Amino acid sequence: MKKLFLTLFVSGLVLAGCGSSNDSSQDSSGGDEAAKITAVGSTALQPLVDAAQESYVAEHPNVQISVQGGGSGTGLSQINSGAVEIGNSDIFAEAGEGVDASKLVDHKVAVVGFAPVVNKDVGVEDVSKQELIDIFTGKITNWSELGGKDQEINVINRASGSGTRATFEEFALDGQEPIKAQEQDSSGTVKKIVGDTPGAISYLALSYLDDSLQALKVDGITANAKNIETNDWKIWSYEHMYTNGEPKGALKDFMDYMTTDEIQNGPVKKLGYLPITEMKVERDAEGNVTNQ
Repeated sequence: MKKLFLTLFVSGLVLAGCGSSNDSSQDSSGGDEAAKITAVGSTALQPLVDAAQESYVAEHPNVQISVQGGGSGTGLSQINSGAVEIGNSDIFAEAGEGVDASKLVDHKVAVVGFAPVVNKDVGVEDVSKQELIDIFTGKITNWSELGGKDQEINVINRASGSGTRATFEEFALDGQEPIKAQEQDSSGTVKKIVGDTPGAISYLALSYLDDSLQALKVDGITANAKNIETNDWKIWSYEHMYTNGEPKGALKDFMDYMTTDEIQNGPVKKLGYLPITEMKVERDAEGNVTNQ
């Protein structure tokens, strides 16, 4: 009888220990579980997600995160079909072609500003909004018409499906479609082409700007954080990371990590994005702006 009691007692301890381990696993954040996460889409958002995944994976070596570009349209299409875990986009899912936004969950992780950029030798630093529209619609064709060099304007556009293009067309060009021109789907490629091509003009996220390019002022206003916060500079959008339904486990843990102070006060600011918490206005999917 004593032997039976001891056996049952030890068995109970073992079962209790197993139960405790399972409970601990269920209560964990999911960041230490083995997982593979693929994020696809916006190249404007890509530098931020790259930086975040690098620090996250260093702390959670069992999690593999692959970050790929392809444009916002690709990101929305891929997450909509369930082909990836995260769809990165500069535009709301409601604006994506063939996207069922109702099944996607929007995680806004930052704000990004965009600016028209030109080759440094064109001799122009400031244009009016109407002049900018006239450049991209082909009405102004030489920089000398704007007080710059006697040099043909070479427009470099973004590919169809680019969130950067959609944002630029809506808020910089008042919805007008640019002329047919060379198209590129990578922000990094656009940056190199504009820097290397005489007379070139395009547009980029502020996170890609450096001394190799000239960012244009528009109506005397500079594209910077202070002017974006108040909507004085209107060419900006949210950086969305969409999931197909509510994320769980390691995916939820990584999405939560994107909005921590470590990321918002680190890579977000360092790479030229804006924390959403610093915005004094908000914008809805229809482009309407209201004060926060």
